[in-house]
Amino acid sequence: MSKSNSRQTFGSLNRRQFIYYSALAASSVALTGYAKPKIKSPNEKLDVGIIGCRGKGEVDSAGLSSENIVALCDVDAESLAAAAKKWPNAKQYRDYREMIEKEKGIDAVTVSIPDHQHAPAAMLAIHAGKHVYCQKPLTHTISEARALTLAARKYKVMTQMGNQGHSGDGIRKACEMIWSGAIGPVREAHCWTNRPIWPQGRTRPSGSDPVPENLDWNLWLGPAPERPFVQDWPEDREKAGGNQRRRRNGVYHPFNWRGWWDFGCGALGDMGCHVMDGANWALKLGAPNKVELVDSSPLNDDMAPSWSIIRSSFPARGDMFPACTLTWYDGGKLPERPKEMEREKFEQSGTIFIGDKGKMMISEYSDHPRLLPESSMADYKWPDQTIPRVPDNDPYKDFIRACKGGPAPCSNFDVAGPFTEMVLLGNLVLRLRKNIEWDSEKMRVTNCPEAEQLVHGKYRKGWKV
Repeated sequence: MSKSNSRQTFGSLNRRQFIYYSALAASSVALTGYAKPKIKSPNEKLDVGIIGCRGKGEVDSAGLSSENIVALCDVDAESLAAAAKKWPNAKQYRDYREMIEKEKGIDAVTVSIPDHQHAPAAMLAIHAGKHVYCQKPLTHTISEARALTLAARKYKVMTQMGNQGHSGDGIRKACEMIWSGAIGPVREAHCWTNRPIWPQGRTRPSGSDPVPENLDWNLWLGPAPERPFVQDWPEDREKAGGNQRRRRNGVYHPFNWRGWWDFGCGALGDMGCHVMDGANWALKLGAPNKVELVDSSPLNDDMAPSWSIIRSSFPARGDMFPACTLTWYDGGKLPERPKEMEREKFEQSGTIFIGDKGKMMISEYSDHPRLLPESSMADYKWPDQTIPRVPDNDPYKDFIRACKGGPAPCSNFDVAGPFTEMVLLGNLVLRLRKNIEWDSEKMRVTNCPEAEQLVHGKYRKGWKV
């Protein structure tokens, strides 16, 4: 069955499916503590508002295309116009605050905009009683992640973070392998990625350029401190000459915002919620008590570095889960090659688990679990499935199902919020340039009072969380 056909089938349930999902809904309330919000029946369509139409916004709107896309919002008129061609009946907005205020009938929103705007948009939607599908990382700061977790719980809306690997069969197999004792207790995990694939480690360019007519720069900045718009890096402009295609990603908009601390969360924020997901779930990590900056390229106050190595330490979590460390490598840095590894090169992103009885590897989206050496998988007997699977491994179906009375999505904010806190702690050591000791309950760095301003966000007038 094609993807489009499967979405159509999912949107129109037969009696057997209706009874099944109704039963799941009842069990989800009992098992997860979620009270049912006002929801539509499984045979109705959700009315969805799209916040951010470019890039992941295109992916998210396509993922929810079985429903009614009734509103579109983007600060870039060109992106908005392109989306309007696909959804001609949807109302158009430039400011998500206006959209959420006016579109009272919306059931759910997607949030697919730069990281610094995730929490303000998601929180507005939650307060308005809307279900929220928010891209990773869930938030720009640690306190925002905590606030969204608590708000989603209080307002009883359905939520999902867009780390799509969490909905897959692969990460579930990885967890079941480790929980069955395939490699024994795990004391080390090593996660790496080839990101950043955008500029990092630079300093802020001087001067300013005229803001393109299609872009509302003030709305793009949103809660971030004011700064002038700059179109191109001087060195890139010189290299590209008149070639606009080579210059299309800009200094900030539309793509290169990820490396800036005011707007993004660097390579760790971009890929950590994918790559570290398997270790977080399989090892039941929770919050670290210490995070160390092992090494990095030169650090500055404007941008994330071009590469870094960060190690987080976790206390014991029961007999099966002893104290362990998780080490993060980005910018092309890699862990030590295991002697059991048979392939010539590391994948562009992945994780190695080092257990007392063996080693195991998973891929970029915490999928494709295998023991090392990989040839040993030929006679490996997979453990019984103990984790419920998501229909078609599809995070959007998981979200839609929840909004229509099914179980809470697997990467709901009760899961994604604490995980995002753990991921973003790595950025604290980069910005503070020192190792930190973390008290998760009090949400406080105990050895560094100046960290307080980075744990909590600051917002320009007119913006809040």
